[in-house]
Amino acid sequence: MALRRLLQLRGVNSLCHCTRPHGLIDMIFRSHSKMQIRAMSFKTEDIGQFLQSMFTTPDLGSGATENKCKRFCSYYRTLQDTQNKMAFLGQLSQQYSIDQDAVLQGAHTLASSQDRGEAQVIKSMERLRSAMTPRYQTLFQQIGRIEGGVKFLVDMRADLLGCIGGSTLTSELDTVNFYALNRLLRELLTLWFAVGFLELQRVTWTSPCDIVQKISDYEAVHPIRSWTDLKQRVGAYRRCYTFTHHSMPREPVVVLHTALTSEISSNIHSIIHNPRFRANTPESESTSTQQNRNPSAFDEEEDPSQITTAVFYSITSTQKGLQGVELGNYLIKSVVRQLQSEFPHLSQFSSLSPIPGFRDWLVRQINSQLQRSDIGEEDSGKPLLSQSEIQSLKNVRQSQNASALETFKRFVQSNQWLARQDTVEAVKGALLRLCARYLYLEKRRGLAFNPVANFHLTNGAVLWRINFLADTSIRGLNQSCGLMVNYRYYLSDTKSNSQNYLLHHTIPASPTVLELLRSELSPSPAQNGDR
Repeated sequence: MALRRLLQLRGVNSLCHCTRPHGLIDMIFRSHSKMQIRAMSFKTEDIGQFLQSMFTTPDLGSGATENKCKRFCSYYRTLQDTQNKMAFLGQLSQQYSIDQDAVLQGAHTLASSQDRGEAQVIKSMERLRSAMTPRYQTLFQQIGRIEGGVKFLVDMRADLLGCIGGSTLTSELDTVNFYALNRLLRELLTLWFAVGFLELQRVTWTSPCDIVQKISDYEAVHPIRSWTDLKQRVGAYRRCYTFTHHSMPREPVVVLHTALTSEISSNIHSIIHNPRFRANTPESESTSTQQNRNPSAFDEEEDPSQITTAVFYSITSTQKGLQGVELGNYLIKSVVRQLQSEFPHLSQFSSLSPIPGFRDWLVRQINSQLQRSDIGEEDSGKPLLSQSEIQSLKNVRQSQNASALETFKRFVQSNQWLARQDTVEAVKGALLRLCARYLYLEKRRGLAFNPVANFHLTNGAVLWRINFLADTSIRGLNQSCGLMVNYRYYLSDTKSNSQNYLLHHTIPASPTVLELLRSELSPSPAQNGDR
């Protein structure tokens, strides 16, 4: 930190309005830090000896406990290699979890206490409960009390999730132990990151440079490509809010980007390329170009009378170790209250959301139908393409030997349909309808298959509109064929919508979306034989 501060005092930070100063600072700072780290190789027995010393050393006062926790954190941080971390977590999860002998003894004592009165039963139950507490739980609770301890546990859980997701566990016992360790960490972090312990903060261009830099670095939905881009996203007619935790100061935990507009946006480019909410006209494009060349043009005064709608266009959880800890829904609710306080006349709230996984799902559906057709198996389900869609695709196919479905697959996989207006029109109807099928009908355990859809529907939003050509970036095309979706929040209905979705698996959808699904929800038409 001293090196970083020295560079700032020498004027490096003054470049922050025209370049990315922290990239230079961080590069130097990381190089400086790496010089202080020596490569270390750990044997399994070394890790075992260290853990044994941790759990056999008595806690002789708060000072000794704090020192023990700091030793644990320091030792783990020196494990630079993934295999060493896995060995460490493996021994921790197996050898210092629940004492099975103590649990069996406690269960026996509880069973034998039934005839000795209710008080004795309660005492036996308490001893059994204590025996079923993993030994590492106490250590984690102690680590959570020291400075930087909560952040350490968040990062350690990120490593643990990497081990679980990397399919590197070799035995059923390892898998069970790792999952138990993960479950306990998630429960502790869920308690510590309850909404009452989180602070809502708005990030602006005048916020501390390190916070602004993190907003840029953490943006995962629509990457920020320049300081001008960043300044726009935290400037006029935009709001960037974060949740922070007192134990992780200056570290955004979840970030929500919001556009203040006059209507619900149907295109992400109108938000991230235009400083305000102007339509995509030649005049607005010219204005946008001029403002990109002159960053001071972003410093305009907002006209509250032009703001009727809040569009949530990006929400990012910044900490992998907080996966499964629900924060995003609380952030949206907090931001709604904040915006209503700032703009009492604000009447519409909606997301403009990506649809990750739609194109992959669509290609799988196409391949499945082509394979069934190749082997002569009758398709008893709904056909992927309607008669009108088949005819439209036949009119634009490059090979007369290719079926409509094969043409559709080639367009979807190559994105070539975007190059010509006639092919754009040919695929439009099929993409919109099949996307509606994916979002509304595809389920996992009764809930929406798409994770972004499940998030917003759980919050009580309505599947309101599917937007064509909404994100024509390479990322948008590869994720969802350029489609995006609005999940609209009717504030008076969010609670009942959420309950109906979670209890009865009912997805609220607008008439516009249901119209796309009219043929999907009606009896299957006869097959015509064309693929």
